[in-house]
Amino acid sequence: MIDVLPQKAAARGPLAHARIAVILLGSIVASGAFAVTGVAQAAPGENVSVARQLGSRVGPIIGSALACRDIARPRIQAIIEKFQLVIREAATGEADRDELTRLLDRYVAEGRSLVTSGRMDCRSADRQLADLEQSIAAPTPARSALPGVTIAPSSAVAAIAPAQILPPVVETRGVTQNDIKFGMVIPQGGPVKESGRQLKIGVEAAFNRINEAGGVNGRVLKLVTADDGYDPSRTLDAMKQLYEKDQVFGFICNFGSATAAVAIPYALERRALFFAPYTGANVVRHDPPDRYVFNYRPSYAEETDTLVRYLVKIRKLQPRQIVVFAQHDAFGDAGFAGVSKAFRALGANENAIVRVNYPRNSVEVDDAISQLRLLKTPFRAVIMLATTRAAAKFIEKARDVFPGAIFANISAVDGSALAGELTLLGPRYTENVIVTQTVPGVSGYSSLVLDYKNALAKYFPGEQADYMSLEGYISASILIEGLKRAGRSFDTEQLVDTLETMRDLDLGLGVRLGFDRSEHQASHKIWGTALDENGSYRPIELD
Repeated sequence: MIDVLPQKAAARGPLAHARIAVILLGSIVASGAFAVTGVAQAAPGENVSVARQLGSRVGPIIGSALACRDIARPRIQAIIEKFQLVIREAATGEADRDELTRLLDRYVAEGRSLVTSGRMDCRSADRQLADLEQSIAAPTPARSALPGVTIAPSSAVAAIAPAQILPPVVETRGVTQNDIKFGMVIPQGGPVKESGRQLKIGVEAAFNRINEAGGVNGRVLKLVTADDGYDPSRTLDAMKQLYEKDQVFGFICNFGSATAAVAIPYALERRALFFAPYTGANVVRHDPPDRYVFNYRPSYAEETDTLVRYLVKIRKLQPRQIVVFAQHDAFGDAGFAGVSKAFRALGANENAIVRVNYPRNSVEVDDAISQLRLLKTPFRAVIMLATTRAAAKFIEKARDVFPGAIFANISAVDGSALAGELTLLGPRYTENVIVTQTVPGVSGYSSLVLDYKNALAKYFPGEQADYMSLEGYISASILIEGLKRAGRSFDTEQLVDTLETMRDLDLGLGVRLGFDRSEHQASHKIWGTALDENGSYRPIELD
């Protein structure tokens, strides 16, 4: 075994390691690769040993540079590509390549931790990288970096075409040289399966659009889905299928609140991106935010707070004239918390709020109707925290029992699907139906909505514009912008760092979007809509 690193040097710390890496990598790159000559030709195993030692010195330099936002990514990628050549020449087969790649990945992580833990500053990281760049750009004549060994040029390297270079040497789950794979857990059966289908259509429309334009930094985006039936007891298996079997990079637009309560701990334990889940519940909105969880939409509490203020200030109702119809789970609880907050802000008694429930993942609303009929004080408005079919069934049965009541829904109901259900029942069922939206009207002509409709017509002909699929399209578009900015060589940590610097993003929504380290929710904008007798939504002012 050749001793590449003398014992004294091994104890000198990161900067000493950097200088040794400069000498080794500079010599190897200058000469071409691991064609080794001397008294006798070096054995293949010795080349692998040298590559291991070299990886232990170059890896921390790459990692510390990746942890610094101000260091340009193309500089780091250039070093990675040089080391790809080293691995290719040193390895005698697939097993060697895999081993060297895994080792380098570990050393890169160690280098990143030097900066994130405060043991190294970014000025030192930049200086290390610059030393390495200088050595490669202006190499000295080939010399022996190892006792008794002379490194000589290899004609094999010159024959390697660019397409033969290995994918990025820092292995990232779900990322290959040609694609990036994302997972999505949605209901594909049961009462809310249409919501899951629409959400998937929106994400795929955005992915297809960018893929046709050449992908993101040369890679196409792929979406793999798993079905949990909107049942939390099935969510963990769906997450495992996507992460462990399908090897996805991260998750986008998972559907549901109670299901998110199961999915998020799994994603966080694996430091996997959990992007734009379709829920406004607090389980995805911690303070400070979970590092790997990013939301597009406003919270359910924000939506219900807005509805209470609208009913009181615009429609001139008394708080006691407002009741709540809610799904009996985390989704309903999150919305109800917003109602309570709004009551407190208005000086009303939150303990007097009447809440009636229905079982999650069902359309069993009769018991809720019966409870409301027993109220001594008549109500004039119902704030509804329900999914599409349950909301439609409730409105159908309540219309005759409570004439003139206002049915105020939040966006989770899927406004497009609700309009379709109520229109089939007849014009009188669309009267006084309000829905808050977290996206602009699908009948509008903003730049983003027009882009979405064009993509829908091209990739999903026959599908109608839908609030649910529009949200999927917007969420995927934000992610795409983050991936573009992260560059060709990235991992989850680098993408998260990039997302946290995305401020004032203009997608053509009419509002700016963005994140930072203490804010992982891109939008706080809520649009108001009301159904007309034809089942179409018209905009309304909420304040």
